Amino acid sequence: MRKTVLYIVVPCYNEEEVLPITSGLFLGKLNELIGAGKISDDSRVLYVDDGSRDRTWEIIRSLAAQDRHFAGIQQSRNRGHQNAVLAGLMEAMEKCDAAISIDCDGQDDVNAMDGMIDAYHDGCEIVYGVRANRDSDSLFKRITAEGYYRLLSFMGADVVFNHADYRLMSSRALREFSQFREVNLFLRGMVPLVGFKSTCVSYDRTERRAGKSHYPLRKMLRLAFDGITSLSVRPISLVAVTGLVIFLLSLIGILWVLITALCGSAVPGWASTACIVFLMGGLQALFLGVIGVYVGKIYLEVKGRPRYIISARTGEEGETEAGKEEK
Repeated sequence: MRKTVLYIVVPCYNEEEVLPITSGLFLGKLNELIGAGKISDDSRVLYVDDGSRDRTWEIIRSLAAQDRHFAGIQQSRNRGHQNAVLAGLMEAMEKCDAAISIDCDGQDDVNAMDGMIDAYHDGCEIVYGVRANRDSDSLFKRITAEGYYRLLSFMGADVVFNHADYRLMSSRALREFSQFREVNLFLRGMVPLVGFKSTCVSYDRTERRAGKSHYPLRKMLRLAFDGITSLSVRPISLVAVTGLVIFLLSLIGILWVLITALCGSAVPGWASTACIVFLMGGLQALFLGVIGVYVGKIYLEVKGRPRYIISARTGEEGETEAGKEEK
């Protein structure tokens, strides 16, 4: 029976400090799985350089030259974490039986891969890495992160609680996932839409091994907002419901004003008028903003631009493949 070919997909952006440390971690786990007979010796650690401005690509090329179990692809420019993960998964799709995506910083426990591979051999097409706890997070991040997952569920998005982008996907699941053509990517909400048999493997997350995070609060908020607007139209529905409620309240207000005027007890005043004007103006601006976000996403989707462009691959030095596009 042919052994499973596994690709570990690792997105990288300006990771020259942490790459030399975690590369040994990933290679050690790969060799351990090969030695245990769980995967084939043809398995690889596939790095995706997301247009880094430091020595990340040079380090990836050096790793690939030193050990055949390392490989890498380079994007023509920085496209963001989600696009980098997608590029790696699509690159691995035709070369592997299963692919595991994991961040480069070493915070996710690589030993959880054992459980993922076992679940795959038991027939699971997708295995989600789920954090057992958030003890390593600050109180603020813990509250906001867990609240965000609950908000996504409330908005109707099919997400796995406390799961980010550490997961195993079979080649079959990857092929079906490749048919999802969205430009606005939020992988942790899109992958569950593929279906197939799935399960979860819990693990403990540790501190970053080296370097600094490239996901500050600003980027986290942007990803969170993208997740909501990419997976759910409920905000538009809430806008419509709120508008209806305000319209009904306005009718009651108009009726009250007419009755007061007819009874001759109306008192002229600017405060109530100003409050109503400010309230309605603010609500209108908010509603137009929400609608505008969706219109903007439609604008980006209909362009049909490539989600990533691979400019180079390890082992093909001197060659570029700028025409290799994924739409």
